[in-house]
Amino acid sequence: MTDSARFLDERRALVEGAIAASVPAGRPAGLYDPARYVMEARGKRLRPLLTLLAAEAYGAGPEIALPGAVAVEVFHNFTLVHDDIMDRAESRRGRKTVHVQWDEPTAILVGDLLMGVAYDHVARLPAHALARAFPVFGRCTARLCEGQILDMEFERRTDVTPAEYLDMIERKTGALLACALELGALAAGAPDDALGNLHEAGLEIGRAFQIQDDLLDLTAESEEWGKPVGGDVVEGKRTWLLLEALASVDRAGADRALLERVMRREATFADVPDVRALMERVGVLNRTRQAVIFHTEAALQRLSALPDGPAREALSGLVRSMQRRIR
Repeated sequence: MTDSARFLDERRALVEGAIAASVPAGRPAGLYDPARYVMEARGKRLRPLLTLLAAEAYGAGPEIALPGAVAVEVFHNFTLVHDDIMDRAESRRGRKTVHVQWDEPTAILVGDLLMGVAYDHVARLPAHALARAFPVFGRCTARLCEGQILDMEFERRTDVTPAEYLDMIERKTGALLACALELGALAAGAPDDALGNLHEAGLEIGRAFQIQDDLLDLTAESEEWGKPVGGDVVEGKRTWLLLEALASVDRAGADRALLERVMRREATFADVPDVRALMERVGVLNRTRQAVIFHTEAALQRLSALPDGPAREALSGLVRSMQRRIR
């Protein structure tokens, strides 16, 4: 194990312990049991790690930023609970979603509780950070909701552009990653110029992460991906790949007809190999891989401005590992 990997594992263990204690056992059990069920599911913990590493890069111990790290992870899980309701998803991380395991009203209330828990943890950041931490967290909440509604609106449109898609994922995915980095920097008392730089780094990480997610949905091996490959195709989602493919084929012909079937949600899993072959043939898969690399490198360039040290090295390694992920 490398020093950087060991460094990350130590921080991940710190985060896991704090997250496990983030929602205490409470009454009524019908609310607190499903909330704890959500937080017990192990995720990648990318967001809280970003918070701790940003703080450490500017000279603070990880414990100083730990409340912010817990806040962004709890908030992330709140969004997943409500997303699962909207998407009618039946499973999350290999377990039944809350609205399936319990019911939809319970899931709504669990999400609301988790949002409250997230804000409570923001309030536990150092006093010097609070005046700016709450506005940062509030703006993140608004941006994420904006991204979600745009994503929903895109499902009813046939003219979404790649530029509009990037704007949407900047809000839906990038905003919380940017917030995670900013909260860490605020906890450490980093200079103002560092906050703007980290915000932009988080947005670039979000772009790379979501475009890679779109790519993996079509190209991953099913056993590694953990869900049926091509789910986005069957659901007609306006992904980076679909929008790039639409811009790459003629306005008539078999390729256009296939993509329009996807847009109308008429495609099935039997069509996925043909959609993938089309995207390979017109260069979309290769351009998507290049887009992931481009936004990853842009994020790393931003992160190179952080003070040199093990935290910056671990942070850069974490971002690079996202580019190599298989799920």
